[in-house]
Amino acid sequence: MTPPEGEAAHFRALESLYAHAPINRLFESTLEVPGPGIARIRFMVDERHYHAAGAAHGTSYFKMLDDAAFYAANSLVTDRFLLTTQFNLLLTRRLKVGPVTAEGRWISGQRRVFVADARLVDAGGEEVARGTGTFMRSQIALAGLPGYRTA
Repeated sequence: MTPPEGEAAHFRALESLYAHAPINRLFESTLEVPGPGIARIRFMVDERHYHAAGAAHGTSYFKMLDDAAFYAANSLVTDRFLLTTQFNLLLTRRLKVGPVTAEGRWISGQRRVFVADARLVDAGGEEVARGTGTFMRSQIALAGLPGYRTA
């Protein structure tokens, strides 16, 4: 099997980077970057994510939405790691146990600041939250990060 090249290699390297991030040991989730400016995170909500009233805590919403928007934006940047500089959330429904998908997409920006949004969809196909963020190029080279493998 021939390893991916160019854009596809970058997308697979971002997926690997996500899988190797220590924070993702706390969340059962996977990243897919199907094309430029698009990212999907599949996540399994369970009772470990609940607050005292029996639904997913806002940290779960934030993590999935921020990550999906971030990776959608970083799919367009092949040399540097982006950093979230601002993120707004709109929570519209409670999340219960089950699969959830965060769908991120790039909106604008190609030089210094990128804007991307994401929506969170439950197992029934209902949107439960959405978020929009700004992301800025850092001085951190992607190639130097553990997990970012293009070959």
